[in-house]
Amino acid sequence: MTLIPHNALIVVADGGGAKLLRNAGKPGAISLREERRLEPTNLDGEGPSGSRPEDQTQSQTDEATFAKQLSLFINKMKLDGEFDSLVLIADPQTLGQIRPILHKTVEAALIRSLAKDFTNSSFDDIAAAIAA
Repeated sequence: MTLIPHNALIVVADGGGAKLLRNAGKPGAISLREERRLEPTNLDGEGPSGSRPEDQTQSQTDEATFAKQLSLFINKMKLDGEFDSLVLIADPQTLGQIRPILHKTVEAALIRSLAKDFTNSSFDDIAAAIAA
């Protein structure tokens, strides 16, 4: 069982959006509250990180671009001192696109990651998954 510290940032994402949650409870008693939601923006003006296969669809490119945007947002939050501990939950594709872009200080703060899609799950289901 992973103890999730009070005020830990929990990011639940997929290629189309992200929920940023906080643990309002104490370690061992997770109580999640929503802090904000992030949606993809300016997908045509930005591009995904790294090279992309030629046969990639526009939807796949957009999801990769959002993963980059989310990574940069998390990096900025950490560098601004907005969290000490991070739990990252995303579908396997998105998680694989986020992880390489995370700053080393974010990597050091990462206490748990799950390669599952919980974007449409209840807070109770998310809390159970990260406490397991």
